[in-house]
Amino acid sequence: MDGIAPATTAELDHLEAVIDTYLQRRLVEDPSVAAVERGDGDQRRWYVRITGDAKDVYSVWLTLGQRTLHYETYFMPAPEENAEAVYRQLLVRNTKLYGLAFAIGQEDAVFLSGQLGNESVDDVSLDRVLGTVVATVEQCFVPAIRLGFASRFASL
Repeated sequence: MDGIAPATTAELDHLEAVIDTYLQRRLVEDPSVAAVERGDGDQRRWYVRITGDAKDVYSVWLTLGQRTLHYETYFMPAPEENAEAVYRQLLVRNTKLYGLAFAIGQEDAVFLSGQLGNESVDDVSLDRVLGTVVATVEQCFVPAIRLGFASRFASL
């Protein structure tokens, strides 16, 4: 990112405390937040396990870097059929998302990911990030799965 200096250790420590406090509060106050865990090693990383309606359980990974907070969730495996239609549907949906986008990852699996500048990390932004991820999964998961695995749903 041009012109933005990397965060100092003290700034990262402060942001880490902001994120820790926010996530612990969500764990207590929000029944859809089933668990919050910290990543191993030197990375400043969190795993937020969410329970949903359309998709029973999924994790949102938050990774604090020198300039941005990256967030990501595994959305679905690679479609077994109608792959072009699934990817098209999700790419069209990208135009309506704020701070989040569908992407193809390893083994053609679908992920949702985004990033937030460290200068914007606060409770309001973290709420928006998690809210956007949850809303997008809830709205898009069933249609994408039904299209990408249509023959599995044909007998239902």
